[in-house]
Amino acid sequence: MKNAITSVGIAGLSEAEASERLASEGYNELPSTGKRSIFSTAFEVIREPMLLLLVSCGAVYLVLGDVQEALMLLGFVFFVMGLTLYQERKTENALEALRDLSSPRALVIRDGAERRIAGREVVQSDIIIVNEGDRVPADAVLISCLNLSVDESLLTGESVPVRKSDNETDGKEVHPGGDDLPFIYSGTLVVQGQGIARVTATGIRSEIGKIGKVLQAVETEETPLQQETGVWVRNLAFVGLFLCVVVIVFYSLSRSDLLNGILAGITLAMSILPEELPVILIIFLALGAWRMSKKQVLTRRMPAIEALGSATVLCVDKTGTLTMNRMTVSKLFAGGEVIDIGSNLKGSIPEGFHELIEFSILASQLDPFDPMEQAIKQTGRDYLTEREHLHHDWTLVHEYPLSKELLSLSRVWKSSDREEYVIAAKGAPEAIIDLCHFDASEIELLSTHISEMADKGLRVIGVARALSQQALLPENQHDFVFEFLGLIGLADPVRPTVPSAISECYSAGIRVVMITGDYPGTARNIASQIGLNDADKVMTGAEVQAMSDIDLQKRIDDVNIFARVVPEEKLRLVKALKANGEIVAMTGDGVNDAPALKAASIGIAMGGRGTDVARESASLVLLDDDFSSIVQAVRIGRRIFDNIRKAIAYTLAVHVPIAGMLLFPVLFHFPLVLLPAHIAFLELIIDPACSIVFEAEQEEKDVMSRRPRNSREPLFSRQTVVVSIIQGVIVLGVVLGVFFYSLNRGDSVPEVRALTFTTLIFSNLALILTNRSWSRTFIATLRFSNKALLPLLAGAVLLLAIVLYVPFFISLFRFSGIHPLDLVVCLLAGLGSVLWFEALKWFGYFRKNYNAG
Repeated sequence: MKNAITSVGIAGLSEAEASERLASEGYNELPSTGKRSIFSTAFEVIREPMLLLLVSCGAVYLVLGDVQEALMLLGFVFFVMGLTLYQERKTENALEALRDLSSPRALVIRDGAERRIAGREVVQSDIIIVNEGDRVPADAVLISCLNLSVDESLLTGESVPVRKSDNETDGKEVHPGGDDLPFIYSGTLVVQGQGIARVTATGIRSEIGKIGKVLQAVETEETPLQQETGVWVRNLAFVGLFLCVVVIVFYSLSRSDLLNGILAGITLAMSILPEELPVILIIFLALGAWRMSKKQVLTRRMPAIEALGSATVLCVDKTGTLTMNRMTVSKLFAGGEVIDIGSNLKGSIPEGFHELIEFSILASQLDPFDPMEQAIKQTGRDYLTEREHLHHDWTLVHEYPLSKELLSLSRVWKSSDREEYVIAAKGAPEAIIDLCHFDASEIELLSTHISEMADKGLRVIGVARALSQQALLPENQHDFVFEFLGLIGLADPVRPTVPSAISECYSAGIRVVMITGDYPGTARNIASQIGLNDADKVMTGAEVQAMSDIDLQKRIDDVNIFARVVPEEKLRLVKALKANGEIVAMTGDGVNDAPALKAASIGIAMGGRGTDVARESASLVLLDDDFSSIVQAVRIGRRIFDNIRKAIAYTLAVHVPIAGMLLFPVLFHFPLVLLPAHIAFLELIIDPACSIVFEAEQEEKDVMSRRPRNSREPLFSRQTVVVSIIQGVIVLGVVLGVFFYSLNRGDSVPEVRALTFTTLIFSNLALILTNRSWSRTFIATLRFSNKALLPLLAGAVLLLAIVLYVPFFISLFRFSGIHPLDLVVCLLAGLGSVLWFEALKWFGYFRKNYNAG
């Protein structure tokens, strides 16, 4: 390429010109979403209703002259704000780390010299040099090239690389795809050859940038889960506000005490407002994203994690997802014999196959990037241990590249110990047959072997050799007398984890559909290897295109393999599945996959070979492009939904006795038991319980052996709400029982308050234990690890001991000392409040009726 540079006299831009263009045009990158500032995050935290209520209570205490109480409440405010800000910023940083914003390096010519710069610094009119393995940094037109082939699948969806030439076009508008054109495009991959090109467009002006700009304008809507939670919070907030006003009016009129009436009303509002619900969603989904990242799945839209639990169909690509995306030599044909390549043959194959491998290596690049050439060279390392078959000391004299007229290439070699030239050719079997001038009978015989290999899902290439003593080499390959050496069958092996992952999907009631651009025979062979259902039924892209939408919806339920499908047809398949009521998770990697990824219920982009535009359109990104990672993500999604439901059941249940112990004394003229400080104390247990303890719960044993949940099933199902309210009502009854027990024996108000509050704390802890599972008793769940549970229980007991026995806090919480025997009564009452629920679990009631994790 240095000779090519010199021959065309390219100097490129000067550094000054490049700097001016960079300043005027901007960086060569797609715009990304801005990061939220800490002030905007803090403003959102301050607007939380619970914090506003705590501040209101603190203000009332200041008016009443109770500075200690006011400072304590304001201390709670700052503690909760600091904790929330820390969690928010941690989540923001984690999500920012999930984005791959790196740009490829680029080799440019500036001031007549080659320079390696960041791809984002490439500007229009820069001269770039591309070689095998390079990502093209910007749209460009070729000035010169040698045997250049580029993988443009990210723009076209076509997996076969396209040949490039430096011929001029007639000026018509040209789009990606098609052979022998002089245009290369940003983000595409050079798989063979070299080229020099002049940049014509960068950033959002490139082909990939135009699509990215359109997709950037698409707004992401709230998921049904977010909408449902918002409705519940809003409705309960209205109820809380209404009861708050009722309590203030009733208390003020009945006791002639407006300020304490306001305190009672605000405290009731705090007890009813389920501000934990949005926190549950944020924390569970953020930590779910972190857990998925450990399984090689990055999350771009967190609600998609929960949505995975309801996925009924997984649409996956073959290459790189079900397979290794790494070609290996599988079969060899030479001299009328066929052998399978396997580890048992390592280092020992019949002599008749040595020349086939030898000349296939000679027809390949010395340091290949093409996966098929890499596989051939690896086969040589494995089997040709004899030095005479590996010619590291030979000199490459000339190369005849592939052309649209002849899909084969030949490389001419010279050895110091022989006078003639040695020519090695490889390419499509039809092209090699043409070079060898086979007659009809030879073609028919060889075609049988080619078909057998192709039917087994192999990519087949032919190999031939020739010798020449001519002083001057001919202009084309046909002028040599070639001898046919044999066929090489290459396969992309199935990932070892895929068959078990497919089986797990079927046990979980999830259908798996393969959508590939490969041939039907290859797709059918891979499907049989991985255990895909109905592997003999294949529908091609041409058949899909010929069908109406109605016909496609009827046929799509009976076919699990779609071959020779282009990205545009993927969109039709996704829409047809969704029209049939399926919840579709779909993988994609190219720019043209973006519409289908957005149309799918859960779009999953490939992180290894995927494009930035595909990742922007998807909800999840697979770092390793492995199908089994998707299955692990489904498992995590189901676990998250189960745990969200447990946390919500607990949250709804625990607010019932708290609200009840505020309303009851006001309505029936009993002494107030709960004050704002007590509610704030309870929140120190409720918040970490619902957002950390339940999130850390292990998955249920049947998480992947039950059918996907109905996507229309609300998170706040009737069963969940009814059972939670019953739990709360029974706990309220037990706490009221202790309240009346203490009153009837003549205890003072501080003693009654201490006894009642202690019972409420123990009941709260019992609700946490019983809601860890709706299918196993809490004694059984103690055998399962939960790293957050013990610290919470120990911390709650320690804090309770402090407020019950440290004089300063006894006065602050308006308690009186509590006798150890009374402490035992409170403990037994708290545990007894959930025994009925444990009994129902013991008899399997919820396992039979609710399938509740």
